[in-house]
Amino acid sequence: MADWYYNPEDLDKFEQAGEAAPDLTQKFFDYYNSVLDQGNLTSREKALIGLAVAHTLQCPYCIDAFTQSCLEKGSSTEEMTEAVHVVTAIRGGASLVHGVQMRNIIQKLSM
Repeated sequence: MADWYYNPEDLDKFEQAGEAAPDLTQKFFDYYNSVLDQGNLTSREKALIGLAVAHTLQCPYCIDAFTQSCLEKGSSTEEMTEAVHVVTAIRGGASLVHGVQMRNIIQKLSM
């Protein structure tokens, strides 16, 4: 079996990442858990947002965690796929609109 940089089992070791700074790590986890708790948005809606953002960040650990969370909270494969398409459209649009910056530079340098 080949060793890979990304190891799905490492997700279970997430809390170990802060062993050298336990106070700061605890503050992070308190904040993280607080943000994902039910509020004006349901925890299910927040999990779908997290899944979409995880795809934008291309974080395999986040994708794993939020896929599992979405399933646990009752999201369907179709809903999760649609969330990924929403973020893909936004990310693609953001790249495309930055073409205006390119055109501004072309115009400036062509003068």
